Amino acid sequence: MDAEKKKQASSSSCLSVKSDSSKEEPPDFSNEKRNPQCTKTDRMDANYETRPTSPTPLCLSYRSRTPPPYFVSEDTDERNVTSVTAQFSVGGPQAKMVEHEPALPSLIQDWDKEHVKHWLIFKLRVPHKIAQKLYDQELSGACLLCYEKQDLLELGVPPAPAIQIIRHVEKFRRHTETSEPNVRISRSYHEPKEGEGWKSTEMQFVSGNVDESLETETVSSDSGIQSQSSTLQILQEVRTKIRSVIDQKTSSGSHFHTEITDNATFLQLKSPMCQIRPFDRSNPSVFYIENDILPPAAGPSNLLEPVHEYQLLPSANEASEKEILYEFKKEVCCFAASCMNSRTNGTIHFGVRNQPGQGHGEVVGHKITSFSRYSEAFESCLGEYFEEKHINAARMCIRPPSYIQVHHQDGTTSDKWVIEVDVIPSYLEMQENIIYTLLSIRSAEEKQQSKTECLFVREGARSINILADTNPRVVQVKIKSLNDKVKLWASARKTAEEKDEKYPSLGNQGQRLKQLITRGKDAFENSLQVIVVTDKCHSSQLEHLDFLREMKLFAVLDFDPESDVNGTCSFYKAVHIANLHYPCMYTTQDSITAVMQKLNLFKQTSWVFCNGRVNEDSETDKPLGPSEWLKKRSGEINNMISLLCNPDLLSKDRLLVIFLLHSEVTDISSPILETFCAIYRTLEGVDNMVCICKDCTVFGKWRQLIECRCKEDITSKCIYELNLNEISSTIKKLKEPQTQSSRRFLPSTGSSSILLETKDEELMTVLDILCENECENTEIETKDSFQEFKKKTEAGFYRGGQVSWWNFYLSEMKGSLPFIKRDKYNELYDLITPTESYNTPCVIINLFHHPGCGGTTLAMHVLWNLRSKFRCAVVKNNMATNSEIATQVKSLLTYGKQEQSAFIPVLLLVDNWDDVEGLKQCILNAASDRKRHLMAIILNCERTSFPDESSRNSCIANVSITNKLSKREQSLFSEKFEQLKNNHEKPETFYAFMIMTKNFSEDYISNIVSNIVKDLDATSQKGRLFSFLALLNTYVNGSYMSLSLCEELVGIRNALRKQETLADKMNPYSTLMIIFTVEEHGTYQTVRFLHQMIASKCLEVLTQKHNLSRAEITANILHCDRLYKSCMGKDFLVQNILSMLITRHRKQQGDDKDTLFSPLIEAIHEEEGPDKIKEVLEMATLRFDKSATLPQALARYYCLKEKEFDSALKWALDAREKKSNSYIADTVGQVYKSHLRNEIGDSEDITPETLEKCIKLASRAVTAFRDSQELARKDDPLDVFDIHHKKRQKSYNTSGYVGETEVMMILIDVITKLPVFRDRHKRDKMLQFLKGGPVSSFNDSSNSFINQFVAVMADNERFLVSLKPRLKEIFNFFENYFTYLKPRSQERETVDERNKRKISEYFKKYIEMFRISEEEKASEKASKPKLSLHQELRDQKCYLEMKRADSFAGLLQCLYDKAPGEMEHILQKWQFISDNSPRRCVSDTVSFILANIVVHSLKPSCKLLKKYEELVRLLNEALQEEGTRSNLTELYYLSMLLMWPAQDQRLESSATYKNISMYVTSAKKSFHRRFSHMFPARTPIAHFLLGKSSGLSRVVSKMKLDQILTNVSGQQASLSGQSQPPNLHHLWQSGAAWNEPEVQKKLLRIKGKSQNGEIYVYYHGNLKIPVRPVYLGDIRSGYSREDVSFYLGFTMEGPVAYNIQYENE
Repeated sequence: MDAEKKKQASSSSCLSVKSDSSKEEPPDFSNEKRNPQCTKTDRMDANYETRPTSPTPLCLSYRSRTPPPYFVSEDTDERNVTSVTAQFSVGGPQAKMVEHEPALPSLIQDWDKEHVKHWLIFKLRVPHKIAQKLYDQELSGACLLCYEKQDLLELGVPPAPAIQIIRHVEKFRRHTETSEPNVRISRSYHEPKEGEGWKSTEMQFVSGNVDESLETETVSSDSGIQSQSSTLQILQEVRTKIRSVIDQKTSSGSHFHTEITDNATFLQLKSPMCQIRPFDRSNPSVFYIENDILPPAAGPSNLLEPVHEYQLLPSANEASEKEILYEFKKEVCCFAASCMNSRTNGTIHFGVRNQPGQGHGEVVGHKITSFSRYSEAFESCLGEYFEEKHINAARMCIRPPSYIQVHHQDGTTSDKWVIEVDVIPSYLEMQENIIYTLLSIRSAEEKQQSKTECLFVREGARSINILADTNPRVVQVKIKSLNDKVKLWASARKTAEEKDEKYPSLGNQGQRLKQLITRGKDAFENSLQVIVVTDKCHSSQLEHLDFLREMKLFAVLDFDPESDVNGTCSFYKAVHIANLHYPCMYTTQDSITAVMQKLNLFKQTSWVFCNGRVNEDSETDKPLGPSEWLKKRSGEINNMISLLCNPDLLSKDRLLVIFLLHSEVTDISSPILETFCAIYRTLEGVDNMVCICKDCTVFGKWRQLIECRCKEDITSKCIYELNLNEISSTIKKLKEPQTQSSRRFLPSTGSSSILLETKDEELMTVLDILCENECENTEIETKDSFQEFKKKTEAGFYRGGQVSWWNFYLSEMKGSLPFIKRDKYNELYDLITPTESYNTPCVIINLFHHPGCGGTTLAMHVLWNLRSKFRCAVVKNNMATNSEIATQVKSLLTYGKQEQSAFIPVLLLVDNWDDVEGLKQCILNAASDRKRHLMAIILNCERTSFPDESSRNSCIANVSITNKLSKREQSLFSEKFEQLKNNHEKPETFYAFMIMTKNFSEDYISNIVSNIVKDLDATSQKGRLFSFLALLNTYVNGSYMSLSLCEELVGIRNALRKQETLADKMNPYSTLMIIFTVEEHGTYQTVRFLHQMIASKCLEVLTQKHNLSRAEITANILHCDRLYKSCMGKDFLVQNILSMLITRHRKQQGDDKDTLFSPLIEAIHEEEGPDKIKEVLEMATLRFDKSATLPQALARYYCLKEKEFDSALKWALDAREKKSNSYIADTVGQVYKSHLRNEIGDSEDITPETLEKCIKLASRAVTAFRDSQELARKDDPLDVFDIHHKKRQKSYNTSGYVGETEVMMILIDVITKLPVFRDRHKRDKMLQFLKGGPVSSFNDSSNSFINQFVAVMADNERFLVSLKPRLKEIFNFFENYFTYLKPRSQERETVDERNKRKISEYFKKYIEMFRISEEEKASEKASKPKLSLHQELRDQKCYLEMKRADSFAGLLQCLYDKAPGEMEHILQKWQFISDNSPRRCVSDTVSFILANIVVHSLKPSCKLLKKYEELVRLLNEALQEEGTRSNLTELYYLSMLLMWPAQDQRLESSATYKNISMYVTSAKKSFHRRFSHMFPARTPIAHFLLGKSSGLSRVVSKMKLDQILTNVSGQQASLSGQSQPPNLHHLWQSGAAWNEPEVQKKLLRIKGKSQNGEIYVYYHGNLKIPVRPVYLGDIRSGYSREDVSFYLGFTMEGPVAYNIQYENE
């Protein structure tokens, strides 16, 4: 080529579209012109193999590319487009080649695989087999440029040759760029900024070190993954090395002024490469990340591989919208025309930097105010710029704009977009045509616009206008040449299109997906717990995620910060409930059970935002970029994964983790990759994982990163060839058929129904709701597998499983016998209906039954047949709290009915609920605004050993059912058995059903157990598991072991894809067991015996025929470490084992008898002796070394059974060290007390030494009991391990007071019976001493023996003298305890009565001991005549003390205990004390006033009664003396009784009335100071109510109302023929008492207002008195301020409101 032509070619090659004279510059966009692209680009033969479009770490910049063969100068020899490009030697050191080495193309990307192979063998001296292996992998030059060292290692190249190849490629590439003669770059591009010159020369050093760091970074040998710290360390090393180079160059002041080489390596570290949208595919899920780098712009390659051009449109600040749209149209037209003429596919990208150098290809984005305007501009440019004859071809070849959203680095969406236009000049549309375009230009002379014809073609990475040359002859030559080339290009295009025909993939990804999801089974099991990890999904793809809605998602770890706004979360929440969580919520010190309950795990899906949320106000929960995330949140993710994948929470064999990747993961420190590694580490591999990738590109990057981090090939766990629609459809097809109706209905008023939405039902987490159409129109009925499902469901129930609604539904199908109706069915049904008979909003009905006799089944049968009359539900989680259940019952009650008029009541079934009264009250409180009607019936199935006795003793409506069948029932069971024979194989193995059929025959159970267990090897793995379950199921009702634990115990390995089941392994013993699902402590499968009677008989066989004692089995359980390691339900299993060892039986709780120890311990003691007990319990204390109850039990055993008090004390003190509560302290006291009793019992005669020891023991016991009393004020009676009775009503522990009383009574009894005090005179002296008299009066100089006793008593005088006053304090405590407060539950009232009797007996003994004899009285009067009045006062008080009327609480109790005459005598005594006391005590005044009130209640006609005004005067004096801050609550109580204003009372008449509100407040504060620690267990009692009369007659005692109700109900019962009148408690609880006319006549109905959930009474003036509702449920929720009326009662805490009614109703 001559110099002139070279110059011309060079000039033409540097002509930019923008600088071309045929193209107009944008009209005044800004002062700053955009730089043209004046470079040469790739040359690639037309038949060159298609290069991948995925971003690569080693891509050349646009400057390193030469023109394609069809754009060289005209003197170049014409070549066929399919021929190999002419070769050019490379200047510099590489110019001279060895003779036998063929000339290589100047650019590596132009090398084919032959060139690469030759270069490797002859230039690099790589072994021939390595070069051949790469040749077989189709390794071309373009591929080689894209490869990194890791890629070569994956292809089998050893590390040394791999490093050699990579570094020579880098060296060759740099040399090619810097030695190209035709490239001229302007100074602005050439000169680096200060401090940046190091990049071109030093980047190799930095990147090389980075590679070495990655090479030398090893993987943890135990986990197979790099730790978080490893990743941070690598990145930190990179940053450090870069900084060191910068510092070095800056400090030296040197600047590099060489040509800028390619900065791809640096850019990759700074901004990762970004995947370009798939060509000619509308994929709205694609997005770009701000500042990421797109691959460098490229020229034509093989015509089908698209060329890319980047453009930045002016911003709104730089140009008007019209100018921006003009620029957009012009650039699209030029680019499209060039691609169409060159017959190459292409994409132009607007919003991406196009200047050479560091910023080239950087995603910036444009703000778009209107997409439609760009679309309209695009449409208009076709007709505006193209000739009319080519408009249709242009429309077919140029695709409408695609808008790709730009996301911020933290994953949130921005308001910027990249606009892309694809061009596909297909042969069909273009044929051999040449496309001319018309562009508007402005004439320099006339300043007017005109149309100029242009002919654009592609030259490298740019478009050029052939018609721009000013020499017409040159233009003609170019056009002639182009005409010839276009024919060749068109032919090549046609050939390429034919070769590129897509053939359907023959891959097996669909089959792989089935295997991964089902784990090799026929269907995807509903019992699997699924964790999904996902990134941002585009809104257009959300519809294909509907398979997630049909899965049971345990948790979703979402890395899309906008997911709940417009992403996957919002899509899922449209149908299901999901709790929005953050990883930090899983980092806690709480137990797994506590976390599970707090976060509602298993009940509702947990949606965890792993990178924050955009709509959060808190900065700590905002999204973060990858580097910040790694520093601040990766630790939380690791902690969360550790908890979620903990075997205590989720069993590994029931866990499936799905990674759902919608976009490329390119960064080795990516948050989602860190999450994968955390799960990989926790689950120890990928067995539980499935990765669903959007496409092959996403998969390739994902696989590469995981192999780098974890050294694990993830391919077999990945799905990447299927689209989301195919994946969704496949998974939905694999789902097990639904066994629940798709549309579920609840009954509503007027025989109507209402649809229960899935989302609303999921909110009621603790309720299993029985719908009207339960089991109807289900998917399973339409499947061929229905008959198998039917048989399995029936067999599961009749074998001993829990009854399900399907059992009732199937029994109603044609050809089936009806479900067996037990004899008590009708009785229970009639008790529940009709609802009109109830006069209270919430009703309790008890169903007492023997364990395993079908009680719960009977209750569910009744619910099934009442599902259209009630909204029926079963509490499915026995760990739920009362308040939680009550809230959900209200939701069910009011569902679809917001108005308060009519609604369908809830029939709620609870199983063996501990606190039914508390549940009832919670329901009343929760649904208080609907309390006017029946809201709920609680049907409580109560297991008890004495159903009939429990039924008789219960004051609540009830039915009982026993384990004895009637003749009719036996006949029905036999008939059912015959039917089962026809439908099932071996129905005789349905042992639970057969036990009932045989009427619970023990002989039958013995026979089946003996036959099955006869060949059991008790020492084998199977025998050990069998014995464990037998012992647990015998001694702990409802116990079980998790299925996964059982499988491990019998040696079933690889449970994830287990081929052998537990039933197979345990056969034939598994016929006595059943596998079922529990939900109390997470959802998982468990194992137990079919029936407790079977378990008991199995244990008997083991002990008698296999010589395996109970102690030995217990020891094996305690010794087996695997039981206490992580597994599902471990806490529950541990609690069952503890309960088996320590829980005593009590008749009051439904057990068959009272025991001192657990039944297991009692049985071992009886059969194997005390040594075994000690061995077992001591072993248990080692196993459960944190439990205080085990050493406590051991202390009790040594104390009560063995009488080894030193050992007992040692274990009791050990228990106290582990947990200090009132019960443990009481045990210490009990040990001392038992030792004291034993010491006394062993001594025939008490010696001084014995007395000394007894006093010491008594003193220590009293100290321990007082500790118990103090601890009772603040402790929780439940052991930390005790999760069995969490719902039980708290009780206030008074055992410390009882124990102290017993010890002091024992000691006083010992002292009074000492030989020295046997005569009456000395005994009186001794009593005088105990009352505080001197001990010296006992000295007898003639009797040293007596003096020894006196010396002992003198040494302990302080303690002995304190006994009597302390006893008096305790009796006063109990008077207050029983009189002022009552238990919150009726069940506790029985215990209260028993304790009352016990204390009463002690009080009688106390009075008997300290009663003053007549001789003592006469002696004192004779010796001290002047003290006769004092003596008389003391006598009166002694009398009152003896009658238990010397205290305020005692006088209140006289209302119920004393006859009117006796009470009149008591008043007389108080009158004497009041009149004759030299200094009147306020407490005496208060008692005197109350005595008048009590007598008036019992005998209003008594002449001793003071006038009302006199009592008020005395009360006022006392109030003035005490003030308003006294602890004398009784004083303020009397002020309420006597000074409560009447409705028409004029307050001005008395200052007292004005102060009543203050006294009410004082009463409350005073009472709380004294008794608040008892409130959790007890509530104040109202002994008086406000009546209609005046004076003392206004004070109406509840005792009087009880008498009225007893008389009326007795009369009504006799008239109606009932055997027993209604229970008084039931009348008050139900509210029926308030409707009795006689009661209404007595009481005054007060008017007040409800305000802010409280009630207030307003009187004339500004008097406002707060009144507490007795039942919180009486006040509507919502803080409605309305007029109410009620009856007023008086408690020590303050006034209370009964029978609240809203005046507007």
